[in-house]
Amino acid sequence: MTNILVVSGHPNLAESNTNTVIIESLEQQLDNLEVRKLHQLYPDYQIDVGAEQAALIKADIVVLQFPFYWYSTPALLKKWLDDVFSYNFAYGAKGDKLKGKDLILSFTIGGPKDSYQPLGYNHFTIELLILPLQQTAYLAEMNFAAPIYTHGMVYIPGVYNELEDVQNLALDHSHRLIEQINQLAGSAEQKVAKFVNQWFADFDVLADDENKFLAHLSDDIRMVMPDGEFIGHEGFRDWYAIARATFKPNCEHIVEQLIVTENDKQNAPDGVTSCEAQLRIRLKADTYPDSALKGESINMLVNETWQLTLDDSGHVTISDYVVEVLS
Repeated sequence: MTNILVVSGHPNLAESNTNTVIIESLEQQLDNLEVRKLHQLYPDYQIDVGAEQAALIKADIVVLQFPFYWYSTPALLKKWLDDVFSYNFAYGAKGDKLKGKDLILSFTIGGPKDSYQPLGYNHFTIELLILPLQQTAYLAEMNFAAPIYTHGMVYIPGVYNELEDVQNLALDHSHRLIEQINQLAGSAEQKVAKFVNQWFADFDVLADDENKFLAHLSDDIRMVMPDGEFIGHEGFRDWYAIARATFKPNCEHIVEQLIVTENDKQNAPDGVTSCEAQLRIRLKADTYPDSALKGESINMLVNETWQLTLDDSGHVTISDYVVEVLS
C-alpha cells in the first residue's frame, strides 16, 4: 500500500477557512494517511528532526499543505524544511533518504489568478515563484509532481468573498489533490520508479547474495551488458560475479531520467501490466586494481532499457535488460 504523508504548514489551522477543509477531506477519503500539523506539534518552533525524518522515510507520497505567504511558505514550514531536509538525509554524500518519493505542493492563494502574471500587481506566475521549492525536490532526488493550488482562497467578512464560496473552492481543491494522489499511487510509473530506486540501492551494496535480484528476473532474462550477453538466472549470477569483482561496495547509481511506457495491454495477461522503462543512469564507483578497470575511479553515463511486467500486488519482473555506455 502507498503511504501518504501530509505536512500542514498553516500557523493556526483554527483560523483557516480553507486549509482545514482540505485536510479534513483528505482524512475522510484517503487510507494510509498521516497528517502532521506543525502548529500543534511545534508551537515553540523546536522541530523534532528525528520524528519528522522518520515520517518522511515511511512515506511514498509527501504533500506540503500550506497557505501562500509572501510568495513562499509560512515561517514554520520553512523552518521545518531547513531543519529536516538536512545534509546526509535529503542531500549530500549519503543524503538519499527521500530519493524516488513523490512531492506535491498543495497551497491556497488569497490573490486572484490574473494578478499573478507580468501585467498583474504580483508580476510573476506561480510557477516562477515556487521554483525554489521545485529545486528543493530536485536536490533531494524526489519526483516533483504538478502542484495543486487555488486562487481567491481568503474570506474577509463584508469585504472579500463569501464563506460558503471559499469553502466550496477548498472542497474542489481537495478533490483535485486526492485525484492526483490516487493517480500517483496507482500508476505504473510510480511503482516502477520506486522499484528502480530500490534496485540500485541494493545493487550499490554489492552484497554476496544475488537472490533479492533473482526474485525480480524472469527465468529466461536476457541481459545485454558492456561485458557481453547473459541469459537466464545463471547468466545473471555470472554477470553479478564480474560486477562484484570489478566494483568496490558502496558505489552510486544516480537515476538522472526515467520514462515508463505501458505496452499493448492486449498482449498482457489479466492483472499484469507490461511496460518498457528507459533510464539514464550515472554510475560513480571505485574499482579493484586487479579488475579490467585497473583500480580507476569511474563516472560513467549509460542508457538502460528494461522490459518488465507489474502485477496487481506491485511485484516487478524484468525479462529484458539492455545497457548502452554513453561515456
